[in-house]
Amino acid sequence: MAHADIGLIGLGTMGGMLALNIADHGFTVAAVDASEGAADRLKASAGSLASSIRACASLADLVQSLTAPRSVLLLVPAGQAVDDLIGELIPLLDSGDTIIDAGNSNFRDTQRRCAAMRSDGVRFLGVGISGGAEGARFGPAMMAGGEADSWGRVAPIMTAISATYEGETCAAWLGPDGAGHFVKSVHNGIEYADMQMIAEVHAIMHDGLRIPRTQVSEIFHEWNQGPLASYLIEITAKISSTMDPETDRPILDVILDKAGQKGTGRWTLIEAQHLGANVSVIEAAVAARNMSAALPQRIRGAELFAGASGNWPEADLTSNDLEHALIAGKIICYAQGFDMLMKASEEFKWKLPLPGIAKLWRNGCIIRSGMLNDMANALESADQNNLCFAPSFANVLINSAPKLRQTVMAALQNGTPVPALSAALCYFDTLRSARTSANMIQAQRDFFGAHGFERTDRHGTFHGPWIPDDKAE
Repeated sequence: MAHADIGLIGLGTMGGMLALNIADHGFTVAAVDASEGAADRLKASAGSLASSIRACASLADLVQSLTAPRSVLLLVPAGQAVDDLIGELIPLLDSGDTIIDAGNSNFRDTQRRCAAMRSDGVRFLGVGISGGAEGARFGPAMMAGGEADSWGRVAPIMTAISATYEGETCAAWLGPDGAGHFVKSVHNGIEYADMQMIAEVHAIMHDGLRIPRTQVSEIFHEWNQGPLASYLIEITAKISSTMDPETDRPILDVILDKAGQKGTGRWTLIEAQHLGANVSVIEAAVAARNMSAALPQRIRGAELFAGASGNWPEADLTSNDLEHALIAGKIICYAQGFDMLMKASEEFKWKLPLPGIAKLWRNGCIIRSGMLNDMANALESADQNNLCFAPSFANVLINSAPKLRQTVMAALQNGTPVPALSAALCYFDTLRSARTSANMIQAQRDFFGAHGFERTDRHGTFHGPWIPDDKAE
């Protein structure tokens, strides 16, 4: 029975598409799902690829179908479901076999699982996959963590099914244990921020400046031909002009403004706090999603405090102004993300290849963008610790940041919330402030807690005159 190249457990949308992708590249995949008959239905719908899919009735059947050393790919919800499956698989596998968790797992869970499975002799990889259903079917970006030799065994399959950019694969091993899932989490945090900033600019154009949706769509289409060229800008152009077939109204007019989330953006924020990394744009985007879910409160607030009229003078902002605002926000958001990756690399001793990560994200993933190629080049040659300081991006920020400021000021003046764009502007202003208000904070901490402070005129730790000499440390 042993003839399948890889096993796949979990045939939801992503799992089913990935199974077809694997089969499409000449590999045989053994598939099983907790839902009875799911594997048979996948095989029946696979057409010419059916001969490369082995529908299995159980985990034992799947394991027996695999050529040793075995590789089993899990595409199930993060959390307890992964641990439960690992517990069932371990007795069926041999030393040297590999379990690959390709879900959106918390990297700390991946670290724990890697450590626990070493004693069993079974290898474990945590692989972050991005690209949605379309990427899973035709080529996602893959970020792997675990033992390098384990990745080497499955790399022929994983690189074959991944996206490519100018001949380079968008799949790579990034470091030990949870490195891959950590990078995927930061990717998702950037995705949250990028989406939020685009949504804010869209709201400014349509709700504030009263630009018709068809014209908004045309503007986003034009932007997709320039510096902002990306998957998210591309789909925004399409969404803006899409009509609801049931009501013949713009689809955006009938979509409830409650944004969902699966938790990866929140994980990014939690880890950023542990690392002391400033990801304020991502934080604002996550908070905006949380606020969007508080619909009853927002309705009450609009009644009590009177919502914004949404009637801006058209002369306030041009599409060029808004384009530059998004460009500046995007650079700042990515700079924060890469800074967090750098801090994590140092903290966990991963040696994350930052230019390589930027290259992985150039295609296949949701945040794929033409700007990432320039970011990869900047990270390869940069001798500083912030992408904003790379000459190519510093010059862009010098030209675009004033437009970001103009956009944020206009939005705030008219009562339109732009939390992510505002956070990007505040970060930029703080980054260019040689002296901030933190001196007052240090004075306050010393006043009520005798924590001490450093001085600008000499080294050491000091106390203010409010601390009696006999109380000073």
